[in-house]
Amino acid sequence: MPITGHDTLKTRKTLDVGGKSYDYFSIRAAEAEIGAVAALPRSLKVLLENLLRYEDGRTVKVDDVKAMAGWLKDKRSSHEIAYRPARVLMQDFTGVPAVVDLAAMRDAMTAMGGDPQKINPLSTCNLVIDHSVMVDASGTATAMRTNIEKEFERNGERYTFLKWGQTAFDNFTVVPPGTGICHQVNLEYLAQTVWTQEEGGKTIAMPDTLVGTDSHTTMVNGLAVLGWGVGGIEAEAAMLGQPVSMIIPEVVGFKLTGTMKEGATATDLVLRVVEMLRKKGVVGKFVEFYGDGLDHLTLADRATIANMAPEYGATCGFFPIDDETLNYLRFTGRDEDRVALVEAYAKEQGLWRDGSEPAFTDVLELDISTVEPALAGPKRPQDRVNLSDAASAFKKHLAEVRGVDPIGEEGRFADESPAAADAEEDLRRGVRVEGANYCLRHGDVAIAAITSCTNTSNPSVLVAAGLLARNAKAKGLSVKPWVKTSLAPGSQVVADYLEKAGLQDDLDALGFQIVGFGCTTCIGNSGPLDPAITAAIQKGDLIVAGVLSGNRNFEGRIHPHVQANYLASPPLVVAYALAGSMNVDLLKDAIGEDADGNKVMLADIWPTNKEIAETIRQCLSREMFVERYGDVYRGPDEWQAIATSGGGTYAWDDSSTYVQNPPYFQDMGAEPTDPVDVVGARPLLILGDSVTTDHISPAGAIKKDSPAGEYLLGYQVRPEDFNSYGSRRGNHEVMMRGTFANIRIRNEMVPGVEGGITRYMPAGEQMPVYDAAMKYAEDDVPLIVIGGKEYGTGSSRDWAAKGTRLLGVRAVVVESFERIHRSNLVGMGVLPLQFTDGQSRETLKLDGTETFDIKGIADGLKPRQDLTMTIHRADGSSEDVQVLCRIDTLDELDYYRHGGILHYVLRQLAAA
Repeated sequence: MPITGHDTLKTRKTLDVGGKSYDYFSIRAAEAEIGAVAALPRSLKVLLENLLRYEDGRTVKVDDVKAMAGWLKDKRSSHEIAYRPARVLMQDFTGVPAVVDLAAMRDAMTAMGGDPQKINPLSTCNLVIDHSVMVDASGTATAMRTNIEKEFERNGERYTFLKWGQTAFDNFTVVPPGTGICHQVNLEYLAQTVWTQEEGGKTIAMPDTLVGTDSHTTMVNGLAVLGWGVGGIEAEAAMLGQPVSMIIPEVVGFKLTGTMKEGATATDLVLRVVEMLRKKGVVGKFVEFYGDGLDHLTLADRATIANMAPEYGATCGFFPIDDETLNYLRFTGRDEDRVALVEAYAKEQGLWRDGSEPAFTDVLELDISTVEPALAGPKRPQDRVNLSDAASAFKKHLAEVRGVDPIGEEGRFADESPAAADAEEDLRRGVRVEGANYCLRHGDVAIAAITSCTNTSNPSVLVAAGLLARNAKAKGLSVKPWVKTSLAPGSQVVADYLEKAGLQDDLDALGFQIVGFGCTTCIGNSGPLDPAITAAIQKGDLIVAGVLSGNRNFEGRIHPHVQANYLASPPLVVAYALAGSMNVDLLKDAIGEDADGNKVMLADIWPTNKEIAETIRQCLSREMFVERYGDVYRGPDEWQAIATSGGGTYAWDDSSTYVQNPPYFQDMGAEPTDPVDVVGARPLLILGDSVTTDHISPAGAIKKDSPAGEYLLGYQVRPEDFNSYGSRRGNHEVMMRGTFANIRIRNEMVPGVEGGITRYMPAGEQMPVYDAAMKYAEDDVPLIVIGGKEYGTGSSRDWAAKGTRLLGVRAVVVESFERIHRSNLVGMGVLPLQFTDGQSRETLKLDGTETFDIKGIADGLKPRQDLTMTIHRADGSSEDVQVLCRIDTLDELDYYRHGGILHYVLRQLAAA
């Protein structure tokens, strides 16, 4: 794909660095034509360069470039631009269905009489296999070997398919399992900060930019790489040369001042940032960090903050280029020529952090010296609670779950009702664990996991965890026997420096052996609890806790039997494993006793900032990165042993339960059919606020008695071999059966019932969502889904949109959408609609007995058009309400008209 356009504004210049010449598109040179842009946020300057380079008079016009300068007038814009990132990053959960779609597009191209080789990534695409390892075994020296063996046993079909894709598609690489987490591999190896590409015998220099099929692609913003998560559908289009359509975003400046105080970690800082930005409201906006506080943050600290942009709701959390950026690039093994180019290019283009304050839409400020140790939970990343309040906060949560008044100042429940007395007794009463000499109680920590790219990329918090483990071991402390412990680094380099420091032995002694290199507990790959523990939880209906160094703790995500989950720094994960309960106040209560029976407090074993920094200096080296990434595509023996068949099109296996040819392109014609109005639709579900993509998209374990489980049983798959939904994302038959099947989803059509259940109307029969959808399909009844605020928040799960489409849902009508999911719905040909004028499912008193007509679609849609939705009630009355069509851009309108973005791309390529 060409990476340069017409250059009408004559901004193409040459930059000489270290005896090498690079062509680049000068932001300074553009000012003569478009006006001063020096005050633009640096993240917007990256977008501006992209427009200058791709200006072709068609997808990018000079007016688009001028609109970037115009942004400065009001610090916002309604102007739509076409943005083309340099590359695409995938992980295997989202990557497998993307490669499945590409393979299906090749078949469809053949069926249309075209050349299947036209279906090929045009932008660099890196897929990192990191989401398939599960914590089946933990707490033993052989845990990692056991987990690797099980991973390859379960995922042989998927891995064979991905290996085929690596050979079949150009510009597509696969980083094998066991290497690390995609975002950490991106940060430590793939990202370059300034990207280069050859075209016409010239080397073009440009900002490194990407989109990724995982929300936490934003982690690389810490390295001044502009990138964010998109759905797999949108990523596939980017791979195939289609631009990302977007409105020039508002940019919120976040000023950091001061220095971190003793005992506070980068995790504590990011939880504070998440809380502040969620309260501010930054959905759909860029956040850019600046201020003197950056002088005291390592690159890894910045990456921790950038990683959690999805949790604070922003499109990205961008950090500018400075000396720390160069130090990190150099230390992690990038060559000196690249480091020199990054410095020279950043200073020439106004991307260097020089102390000046850009113009922002709005500004927040945080003195980082005020940050306190904290956790976030028990259900959302933004629900921060200071460590000093954690024990009382859990008790308050238990009170709410048990339906009694919150606790008072004495730590007791405020009312004196029988329910309150029962709740007090709940805290004291335990359930005997069969075969053990202890009881399990509410608030006991069942899972303590050092996991997730958010923190395992940061040596300071991992070394802190290791030092705390060393100090605890020296005091004779041990982890409580009911706690499942695990350590899953995001990079093999982590294992190297923990070993060199001697800290892995100390972590091992507490049960934090390495269980694998990849995403585990944070995405629900926490593996099984001890059966006796599970039995006790179920017997006592216990609310037990998970403490993890992750970025997500939504309901039902971490483990089906662990309802209260808290995000915390790695050293706090170790501390809670030692304490064993959320009811222990770690700042006031003893964490355990030493060999002489003396109480040990957390302060007695917490390492100092000086100890942490000195240990990192001694144990971490540049050579570790160079060696580990020197042969990154080789993979373990199990990967090398996988044999694949060649060929440009995939030989689908009808008996496969992992990879199937999806039905999206069946009977697809060369021209699209015009969209039609929705008439007589039934609601498949009516949902509340903050419904996440975890609630919608299949995730976690597959239950035996679920529609997906019954499907697999029909293929003679044993329940113990079901694997997770994530691992079967390449099979639409499994995934559509698991859509809206989360065990914690609450469909208001069936009050008091949790899980993927609905009512099939008009009979009113309760049944699984999938079963009802299939019956509606037999009756030729269109479907809609109704929801509340922040619909689709969370991970960029493309199956949340794909499953919705395959279930026959024509439109989703909610109060507000999260950015990525709205885009994905459009990309799958599902109409996103938004209530207006303060109306909602509640004000309209919808209960699921209604039918709905949505008129105005067939008349010719326009972006953000008002449509009329007619509600026909069971009593024969009807009511018209206005809804806003959330197809936001003309490109999105084209995608919808064609039935989805892939259909649009396929027809464009076939006609080329």
